[in-house]
Amino acid sequence: MARSQESFNKKEIQNKKDKKRKEKEKKMLERKENGKASFEDMIVYIDENGNQTTTPPDLTKRVEFNAEDIVIGIPKKEESEPEDKVRKGVVTFYNESKGYGFIKDSVSGDSVFVHVNQLSETITEGNRVSFEVEKGQRGPTAVRVKKD
Repeated sequence: MARSQESFNKKEIQNKKDKKRKEKEKKMLERKENGKASFEDMIVYIDENGNQTTTPPDLTKRVEFNAEDIVIGIPKKEESEPEDKVRKGVVTFYNESKGYGFIKDSVSGDSVFVHVNQLSETITEGNRVSFEVEKGQRGPTAVRVKKD
């Protein structure tokens, strides 16, 4: 006598498919019995706090805006006093053999890279210097460095 070709796993898979199909038919029948949902049932309103509600907003709390008052884009930069290009700082690190170091800006506290080519006189760690900042390949770079 030959054994059945259906294994336990095949039966389980078939049972799951049948169960899904029955659930789908049941949901479809429920939708048909309830009828179509009205447009009003599908509308969701947003209140003043950004939360979703089913009740329409209160028109007495409505705030009027003037369209010309709304600024789209970046506002124009106000004219300010030109920054002093010459800054002051302290040399925090300097390697004479490699020819570079760093200066700590006294106003902003930023660390600015300095190369030996930009020095007007030799410097060492701890020296007070004045310098100008330009954009370098890897960030701000001190140029026209002088001892104070």
